[in-house]
Amino acid sequence: MAALQELAERVKSDAKIYVDPTAGKDDETADGSEAKPFQSLYHGLLQHLEDKTAPSFLTRVAPKEGSTDGPTWEEPAKSALKKAQGRIDVYKKKLAKEQLASKKEEEEHQHRLKNLEDAKKIVLKEDTSLPAPVKIKLNDKSIELGDDTKKGTRVKVYGRIHRLRVQKHATFITLKDGYGQLQCVLPASDLTKTYDALMFAQETSLVLFGEMKKLPAGASAPDNRELQVDYYKVIGTAPSDLDAITNRVSREQDPWDAQMLDNRHLVLRGDNASTVMKLREFVELAFIDTYRELQFRKVSPPAMVQTQVEGGSTLFKYDYYGEESYLTQSSQLYLETCLSSLGSVYCIEKSFRAEKSLTRRHLSEYTHVEAELDFIEFDDLLSHIEEMISKVVDKVLADPVASEYIKTLNPDFKKPTLPFLRMKYEDAIEWLNKQDPPILNEEGNTHVFGDDIAEAAERRMTDIINRPILLTHFPVEIKAFYMKKDPKDLRVTESVDVLMPGVGEIVGGSMRMEDYDELIAAYKKNGIGHEPYYWYTDVRKYGTSPHGGYGLGLERFLAWMANQHTVRTTSLYPRFMGRCKP
Repeated sequence: MAALQELAERVKSDAKIYVDPTAGKDDETADGSEAKPFQSLYHGLLQHLEDKTAPSFLTRVAPKEGSTDGPTWEEPAKSALKKAQGRIDVYKKKLAKEQLASKKEEEEHQHRLKNLEDAKKIVLKEDTSLPAPVKIKLNDKSIELGDDTKKGTRVKVYGRIHRLRVQKHATFITLKDGYGQLQCVLPASDLTKTYDALMFAQETSLVLFGEMKKLPAGASAPDNRELQVDYYKVIGTAPSDLDAITNRVSREQDPWDAQMLDNRHLVLRGDNASTVMKLREFVELAFIDTYRELQFRKVSPPAMVQTQVEGGSTLFKYDYYGEESYLTQSSQLYLETCLSSLGSVYCIEKSFRAEKSLTRRHLSEYTHVEAELDFIEFDDLLSHIEEMISKVVDKVLADPVASEYIKTLNPDFKKPTLPFLRMKYEDAIEWLNKQDPPILNEEGNTHVFGDDIAEAAERRMTDIINRPILLTHFPVEIKAFYMKKDPKDLRVTESVDVLMPGVGEIVGGSMRMEDYDELIAAYKKNGIGHEPYYWYTDVRKYGTSPHGGYGLGLERFLAWMANQHTVRTTSLYPRFMGRCKP
C-alpha cells in the first residue's frame, strides 16, 4: 500500500508508457512507445523508478469476442498495478540489501587496509634471554617436550605452511618440510598482528622458534606435539589471491587431468602425491637391497643405442653425429654381456617406448628394473621373480615409515602369498573362452592360439582370479626374437609375464637363446641385420650358457602397491603421447 501511495503522490507527467502483455516486444529491446511496447508492467515501472514525475501507463486491451472494434489502450487495472508494485518492493529490498553488503564490504576492506598499514609498524625481535634454539627437522622425535611441570626444548624449524587456521586467541599453522609435519601455535599478540602474519598463505616458507610441548588433553596434531612459537621470520611469501595454490590445483580434480599435469610441480606439494613419491624411494631401495642380498651386481648400461630390443615400431629415433640411433627400449642386451665377468646383474634405468598409447598403464619414459641370471633353467627364473617380488614387499612393509605410507595410500594392501598361480598361455586362452559370456579379443571374437591377449582381457582375467599370475609359454610369433623356444613345445617360448590384480602386467621375462646358430637364424627370420648385434651375438660365441632375465616397470609395481589408478601418478613428471612438460 505504501508503494501505491508513493506512486499516487508523484506528479503525473504527459509521458505515456505502453505495455502489451500479449504482443509486446521483448522487455530488453522495447522502449515503451506504442510501436515498441513493454511486455510487462513491472519492467515499465522499473525503467522509470527514478523519474521525478510518474508517466501514465497504458495497457493494451483486446476487443471483446465478436466485436469489430480494434484493440484499445487503457490504464492498468489496480490489481495488475498492485502486483507489479509488489515486485518493485521486492526489487528495492534486494537492491538495498546489496548496497548495504557492498558498503559493509568496502568498510571491511578499508579496515583491513588500515590494519595492514598499522601491522607494518610492528617489528618482531627475538628474545635473547631465551635459551639458544636447536635446529631440527620436523621428523626429529628426540626433542624433549614440555608440559605443565617442565620446560621443553627450544627449537628452530624451517618449513612451509601446509594448513592455516586463524582464530581470535591464536593462529595455528601446520608446518611441513618434506620430512614431517608440525603444529605451530602463535598466541594472539604481536606475533599474529604483523604484516607478515596477516598475509600468511598456504606454501609460505618460514623459520619459527619456540618451545616444543606436549599436546593438551583432547587435542590432536601430528605426533601429538606442538611448537609454542615465540619468534619467526618469513623467508618466502606465497600468494593468497586468485593465484593461490588452491586455485591452481584442487583435490577434487583428477590428478591425471591436463591442468593438474601442467601444474604437476604444485601437485607434488600435496599429501597424496608427495606420499607416493616418498614410497617410491622406499620401493626402489628395497629392490637394491634385495639384489645385494642375492649377490646381483648393479651396472649402468647406455641409454643411447643403435640396436632394438622390443621391435622397431616403438623406437625413439634421433641423429647421433650423422648416424641413426635410438633411445633404449631396454638394457637387457647389455646386461647379458656382463654375465660372464660379473655374474648375475641388474640395473635400474630409464627406458623409452614410442608407443602411441594413452592407456592408464603406459608411459613413453619409465623406470625399468631389469636383471639377468646366469646358469639357470626356466623354473629357476620363475622362482626368482616370485622371491624378488616377495622380498621387496617384505622390506617395504617392515619399514615403519614406508608401511605408514602404504596404510595411507592403500589400507587394504596385503602381501601376495607364495607360490603365485602359474598358468600357461594356452590355458589362459581356454579360460578366457570358457567365461560366460566369453572374454573376447580386440576384434570382438573368441581368442585363438596365436592371439596377443589384449590388455583389457588380460587385466579382467587377473582381476577375476584375484591373485598374482605367472603367465608363461607365449607363442614364438608374438614374442621378441631372442626368446628361447621351449624344447618340449617348439611353438612357444620359455617366457613369462607377471600379472597383478588391478594393474595387469608388471614383469616380462624369458630365457634367452643360448645357441649361436639359432640366434643368427632368429635375426634373419625377423628381418634384422645381425652385424650391429655382433657384441650381443659374441655372448653365444665365447662360452655360451643357459641364462634368462626380466624387466619390471617400477611405476606399475608402485601403482599396484599404492593403489594408484594410473602410472602417471607414480612418475615424478610423467611422459606419454602428447605430454612432455613441465
